[in-house]
Amino acid sequence: MGCDTKAPDGYDPRAYPPVAVTVDVVTFTIVGDQLQILLVRRGQDPYRGRWALPGGFVRDDEGLEAAALRELQEETGVIAQPCYLEQLGTYGKPDRDPRMRVVTVAYWAILANLPKPRGGGDAADAGLFPVVMVEADALELAFDHRKIIEEAVERVRSKLEYTTLAARFCPPEFTISQLRRVYELVWNARIEPANFHRKVTSSPDYLRSTGDLTDPSPGGGRPAAIYQIGDADYVSSPIPRSPTPRKRRSP
Repeated sequence: MGCDTKAPDGYDPRAYPPVAVTVDVVTFTIVGDQLQILLVRRGQDPYRGRWALPGGFVRDDEGLEAAALRELQEETGVIAQPCYLEQLGTYGKPDRDPRMRVVTVAYWAILANLPKPRGGGDAADAGLFPVVMVEADALELAFDHRKIIEEAVERVRSKLEYTTLAARFCPPEFTISQLRRVYELVWNARIEPANFHRKVTSSPDYLRSTGDLTDPSPGGGRPAAIYQIGDADYVSSPIPRSPTPRKRRSP
């Protein structure tokens, strides 16, 4: 049954306050042994020169997710397909944008092996920044993007406890040690290797063995088994965050 999209007789949209809709994308990757996010330097007012999340206004003829992927590509040169993309939340404080009433729908994404970003569209520059810089308030960000980033960081940290998303930070083939390192970097915590190995290898369909081994290390260490991400979306039992924090690297 079709949907009638014709406005009812007598309806006047000018009788209501104008509200614009934008999208913003928090893109996570791991580079240089650090959890990092992708930001752009604004080339236009408001907040010209400040760093911000890639994003922009939704076009009349596109959906929200399509707008998020388009803005990410236009402003950073990053084609985010395939990738993990999830809606984070909606942010609509009346004064969040000095231009007009703007409601933004924020997304977060995981992209492994992220290509070098480049500024495009109305972004003067683009680059990767360690999450610890945002947590240390070391970046002057536009709009309410600090709040959005902080909530996205907590979302990805909590998701790693009960889903298999950590493997999406890894290359197509990886070892258990590489996967454990993802958890440690995202959680900023140390994880006991033996317990971790037991949990992830006993969780059905989390990992798929390739049957291959790494080359022996120069120091005579044993070769490690090589895996690929499996078909499961969730782990069979939660992987709790370690109570022992790692020493943070200075931003």
